[in-house]
Amino acid sequence: MIDAIGIVAGVLGVIAWWPQLKRVWSEKRHDGISVPTFLIVCLSISLWLAFGVLTESMPIIAANAVTLLVLLILVLGVVKLRKQEKREWEEAHPDQQKF
Repeated sequence: MIDAIGIVAGVLGVIAWWPQLKRVWSEKRHDGISVPTFLIVCLSISLWLAFGVLTESMPIIAANAVTLLVLLILVLGVVKLRKQEKREWEEAHPDQQKF
């Protein structure tokens, strides 16, 4: 029963990031997303993953490994969009610097 609670919590934790993933990868929107905040969350998830490995807790390991992967995909998407936006802006305004 304890593992089942952990599994449900992990699944919900991953599902919670779906709207952000959709916004970044499908809608190509990154406004309002703080990369430093997400990197801190990734560090936190990494520590929970280490805790799961050290305590041999499969629900904690699985939930945090998948969540970490989702967050890294999200951060990569934001970084990609911001680089693309910067490049497009610079091409459209070669005589000005925005970034």
